[in-house]
Amino acid sequence: MDSRLSERPARGLSHRAHLVKIVIAGAFGVGKTTFVNTLSEIAPLRTEESMTQASVGLDDLRGKPDKTTTTVGLDWGRLTFDDDLVLFLFGAPGQKRFRDIWHETARGAFGALILADTRYLAESFESLTLVEEMGLPYAVAVNLFPEAPQYPEADLRGALDLAPDTPLVFCDARDKTSAARALTDLLRHLLDTDALDPHILDTA
Repeated sequence: MDSRLSERPARGLSHRAHLVKIVIAGAFGVGKTTFVNTLSEIAPLRTEESMTQASVGLDDLRGKPDKTTTTVGLDWGRLTFDDDLVLFLFGAPGQKRFRDIWHETARGAFGALILADTRYLAESFESLTLVEEMGLPYAVAVNLFPEAPQYPEADLRGALDLAPDTPLVFCDARDKTSAARALTDLLRHLLDTDALDPHILDTA
């Protein structure tokens, strides 16, 4: 399997296509909306709203001085991997107060890609806990913000308390090839854990 999904043009759904739901998770401001927007082959559904005084004391804007909106429902995009496989990407809100929405968004998903920011790794634990509670196989993608510190993979695994078989990858959520590579690593993991039927990807 490669990252050819980054090159797929938008198209109508094949009558024989397998539809696979993937959750894009992570803390507030980690790049989930950007990730979905980058990969979606159609105009994505976005439920972003302007941040108001109601979010003061609830949403941590450290390191995010230009952030003026937040996802209050979900982001949704579509990506055709092959005629036999179409991915539905659901970006889940990152704040604790939207936990109920998170559970509804993740219901029926095959797996999750959790975005992380090395500046605020501890903020990833909420999403890690949620996917583990729901029994979703997942991979972690470190979103490489320009000003974020870089650490060895072993140190990041230890800080996030990841199991040895949990994929940890690095990506730039703004770059289609980079984001596609992270998503491909998740798909490989779903195959390895039998969360996806390997016959779905026979032609990929």
